[in-house]
Amino acid sequence: MPEIIFNGPAGRLEGRYQPSKQKSAPIAIILHPHPQFGGTMNNQIVYQLFYMFQKRGFTTLRFNFRGIGRSQGEFDHGAGELSDAASALDWVQSLHPDSKSCWVAGYSFGAWIGMQLLMRRPEIEGFMAVAPQPNIYDFSFLAPCPSSGLIINGDSDRVAPEKDVNGLVEKLKAQKGILITHKTVPGANHFFNGQVETLMAECEDYLDRRLNGELVPEPVAKRIR
Repeated sequence: MPEIIFNGPAGRLEGRYQPSKQKSAPIAIILHPHPQFGGTMNNQIVYQLFYMFQKRGFTTLRFNFRGIGRSQGEFDHGAGELSDAASALDWVQSLHPDSKSCWVAGYSFGAWIGMQLLMRRPEIEGFMAVAPQPNIYDFSFLAPCPSSGLIINGDSDRVAPEKDVNGLVEKLKAQKGILITHKTVPGANHFFNGQVETLMAECEDYLDRRLNGELVPEPVAKRIR
């Protein structure tokens, strides 16, 4: 897959990019875990998510946030990383102007960045948040969450405890016009050690069902004046 360098807000960003053969194919952006705790675009789960979208005909990009690998800049506690993600989406869209829709998938820290990107970009129609950390990061900006998506976590995750993830899920499920799917991987920790295949099977099942037109939210009833 092509190694690419594109311009970000703090300098050059390094990525891996696989264009679809179809000009109007949807775009998928994959966001990696925390840069200061070993997170890179070559994380196994990030790679597997990339490959999952690629196999289904998406134009797909994963990249290193600022300060990681060959990406320039320094860690910016989320604000700069969100700008990196927006620049990454801009870059792919500039090459694929016929693409009308986009998905974002993020793991851990990347899930938090991905959900913020979702709020800013109306073309994002689906998301996957793998092991989000509402116990550490504030997700109150999802008011309301604009798109349907999958939240998936392990029930033995000590980094992002299950009760905190469940609280986030319940808040989002109360919102109308979207459908939040929540899956739990039994026995899995934050890193899904020995459970990556199970994780990916759930993600693949969710994506395939969405692409088949399933998991559609109930229409919001309009008030009669």
